[in-house]
Amino acid sequence: MQRKGVVNLPLHGGHPPKWLFTRMVDLSGALASVIIEEYGLLEFLNRISNPYWFQAFSCVLGFDWHSSGTTTTTLGALKRSLSPEEHGVYLSGGKGAKSRKTPEGIAHAGDIFNLTTKKTEKLIETSKLTAKIDNSCIQDGYTLYQHNFFITEKGDWAVVQQGLNVENKYARRYHWLGNEVETLLNDPHSGISCDMKTPNTLNMSSKDSKEAQKISVDLINDNPDHLIQYFKRKDNQMLLEDFTMPKHHPVLDIDITNREMEILKNAWEIQPENYEELILLKGIGPKKIRALALISDLVYGEPASWKDPVKYSFTHGGKDGFPYPVDKEVYDNSIQTMKDALEQAKIKKDEKLKAIKRLDEFIS
Repeated sequence: MQRKGVVNLPLHGGHPPKWLFTRMVDLSGALASVIIEEYGLLEFLNRISNPYWFQAFSCVLGFDWHSSGTTTTTLGALKRSLSPEEHGVYLSGGKGAKSRKTPEGIAHAGDIFNLTTKKTEKLIETSKLTAKIDNSCIQDGYTLYQHNFFITEKGDWAVVQQGLNVENKYARRYHWLGNEVETLLNDPHSGISCDMKTPNTLNMSSKDSKEAQKISVDLINDNPDHLIQYFKRKDNQMLLEDFTMPKHHPVLDIDITNREMEILKNAWEIQPENYEELILLKGIGPKKIRALALISDLVYGEPASWKDPVKYSFTHGGKDGFPYPVDKEVYDNSIQTMKDALEQAKIKKDEKLKAIKRLDEFIS
């Protein structure tokens, strides 16, 4: 199984110069064409959903290895260079306001690829769920600000999205590969790779949160009025925040306003059938997801997962043998794969040589 998942990147401001971005568009399109022609659309999605390959790909295009701009600019270049008619893949979404137009883009892709209405609607729901899960169900301190959804002519998909932590000034990138996800709420980020973990992370997408997911739905469907007693109040009754909980998941100030209670009541009237339906309801955000998870633990003894889903991992090992010696065969294969793609790419010779030079500098 390939590594896919999360990369932490320091925030870098500014924009690439026009002369560079124009070349990044050309080179990204050429590399995509070679990969798709030689290995197929599924392999292209497979590589895009691999954070290490994606990072190397960005470096080849001309980015510093650890810049947060790799995500925005690389995907921006791909969005311009990928042609659904030529490549058989469509990239929808983007940064900020563009991310909110992802459903429109998916619908447009469905028309281009002649996908069934049911398939297109399912892809739109998947897009919304992947964003909701990484932004609200995984509460790791990173708020999503961009969402990118890849769709192939056969309806296969991949997601690359990025979140911002305003305190540590880092960005975290999340990768999804559709054909490796059995269910979106059962450890969908298997093999997540990252060099830092966030303490006290609520992960409602973990398999360890399965029972808490069910109880959260039951709490809503059983009329949320009886939940008021567990939230912060001005009287002297026992509050949810008063309970002494283990240090690994402290209860923060759970203050549900009247407006937020109305949202819970609206959810009760709809009677969601499962957790996916619940979290997609309007107004069900991180605060209410967290409150329901805490009550699940407090009242029913079914704790959610409080482990950050990232794992310490390395692409090829370390030069000093930590965490394990470099696998030269795998390392050489990775280099050769990129060089082969560059050698076969339909771009001008001088641009090809510059890209290979950047790759050589990166790997050395």
